Amino acid sequence: MKDITAIGEILIDLTQTGINESGVPLFAANPGGAPANVAVAASRLGASAAFVGKVGDDGFGAYLRQVLEGDKVDCSGLYTGSAPTTMAVVAVDSRGERSFRFVRGADRDLSPDEAGKASAGGKFLHFGSVSLTEDPARSATLAAVRAAREAGVLVSYDPNYRAALWSSQEEAVDWMRRPLAMADVLKLSDEELPLLTGTGRPEEGTRALEELGVKLVLVTLGGEGVYCRWHGECWRQPGVPVKVADTNGAGDTFLGAVLSRLCRRGDKTPLEGLTRAGLEDILSFANRAAALTCSRSGAIPAMPTLAELES
Repeated sequence: MKDITAIGEILIDLTQTGINESGVPLFAANPGGAPANVAVAASRLGASAAFVGKVGDDGFGAYLRQVLEGDKVDCSGLYTGSAPTTMAVVAVDSRGERSFRFVRGADRDLSPDEAGKASAGGKFLHFGSVSLTEDPARSATLAAVRAAREAGVLVSYDPNYRAALWSSQEEAVDWMRRPLAMADVLKLSDEELPLLTGTGRPEEGTRALEELGVKLVLVTLGGEGVYCRWHGECWRQPGVPVKVADTNGAGDTFLGAVLSRLCRRGDKTPLEGLTRAGLEDILSFANRAAALTCSRSGAIPAMPTLAELES
């Protein structure tokens, strides 16, 4: 039984690395997918992690399995399907900001039966909203979340908005909002906050999410750090200045770091007895991890190890 199980998409990030002498963009085939990123980040930072999802019966699928296993992520729930491995083309501008175009494949074919491994136990089940774009992955993910809650497993949710994957913003917001009441930990960006709450003001938006039952709300603010709401208290945890090479995977590193630190809280359940001071230490650690990821290129390849952060 692993501390953290992530369910959802795993894919190849075709990430722009530069241009050649003829002006042609150059791309690297990096491993990625937000839930898979979180699993790897948590594993590198000291938690035990598992991943449940689906890849194609192709070279990219075999490579992604190899990457997860290399980072000690349990892949017994990683299935191989008939569709090709999903890809995301990630272009990076001069400021390190990303734009996405998806070529969907096997990740959306995860079935409810296959997703059953995600609710087998542990401390956290983590998922994101990309899994909610279409069935059968949508039904599989929501069934796993419900089963995890019934088993007493805490739920972590990242409503990761990717406009290109939805027929409309209205459809996206509808489905992204539906699991909110089942989440114990919620990580979202400052751009996603108004989509889910109707306000871009962190204090008001996080209050609305807390009223739905979310225990810990984390709004990432890019280089400015993170806005946190915990037990009715709100504060901004400052970010760590860094020369940005690529922001891909930074939010996933941050969340993986938070979950890994929560899982290390001795014999207590992850959120039991958590004080503001203790949470500030966790968020400071997670901000440092995210900053280090931003200083390097790629998502999973850029994620730090525990030794790097403790040195």
